[in-house]
Amino acid sequence: MADDPTEAEHSMEHANASENPHAEFGLTDNIQRTLEQEKTSSDKMSKNKVDLQALPTRAYLDQTVVPILLQALSVLAKERPANPIEYLAAFLLKNKSQFDERS
Repeated sequence: MADDPTEAEHSMEHANASENPHAEFGLTDNIQRTLEQEKTSSDKMSKNKVDLQALPTRAYLDQTVVPILLQALSVLAKERPANPIEYLAAFLLKNKSQFDERS
């Protein structure tokens, strides 16, 4: 049976199809790359969270809160709003996404 070239080709195609059923569309490689990137990203985030928890207090604050607070206090000092606490809270909420990526 293996001597028949068409049957051998069919069995090879079937083997390839079982390994990568979407390979002919090029989806498997893209999906695998995406999954690997997501896994790497989530591993980094998990490691980062663990690392942050292990840091001394000063280092933890320096990496997480101080950057946005310095920017917020700088703007607060320039603007001098009538409600500084509310202004500070609004600034932190509005700009937190810029700093979430860093920590």
